[in-house]
Amino acid sequence: MFKLYIGNKNYSSWSMRSWVLLRQAQLPFDAVMLRFDSFDPDSAFKQSIGQVSPAGRVPVLVDGDLTIWDTLAIAEYLAEKHPEKKLWPADTALRARARSVCAEMHSGFAALRGACPMNIEAALPDIGALVWRDKPAVRADVERIVEMWSGLLQASGGPMLFGDFSVADAYFAPVCMRLATYQLPVPATITAYVARVRALPGVAAWIKDALAEHDFLDFEEPYRLKR
Repeated sequence: MFKLYIGNKNYSSWSMRSWVLLRQAQLPFDAVMLRFDSFDPDSAFKQSIGQVSPAGRVPVLVDGDLTIWDTLAIAEYLAEKHPEKKLWPADTALRARARSVCAEMHSGFAALRGACPMNIEAALPDIGALVWRDKPAVRADVERIVEMWSGLLQASGGPMLFGDFSVADAYFAPVCMRLATYQLPVPATITAYVARVRALPGVAAWIKDALAEHDFLDFEEPYRLKR
């Protein structure tokens, strides 16, 4: 059985991608949560994850003697090992496009990530309004996401980016969380897609667990002094 090492569900956007992908695909796995205390080299988190992965970050997928420590690599491995789950679109061109948008998410949207860290439990519309007013780079990131999602949904007919659920939807699930938490202004079609993603069984289960954590980590909370 797969073993997936993750961080706090309320905060760890990278962990969310792999966990949701496994859960939504109904692939059996054991999840091991390594709660964040800090990211200093001598922190309990870094000491624990360092025993699993040389990269020292989550998520990490372990399958027998194999350790995989990158979200795209995890997605590719799961898709290759379980082709029956159809985690990528079957069409070659669509599969290439799905990989392209996932890679863009993997390396891009730094302004949105930095200004609006994932915080599922919080409701921060006032912060979102200030971010939207004061940070043009965030507006540019969101505009690109809206353009991307709108084109994919129109081409596929929905309900997900490539019709059926795929790696791409798991990959953008944390963005859906950010849009909801900070209530950034997006068109109705995008709001509807966010709602559909949040209603997916795998995503809904992650949200439920995140709300049950009751952790407050000041280094993950730039906008609040307490929960």
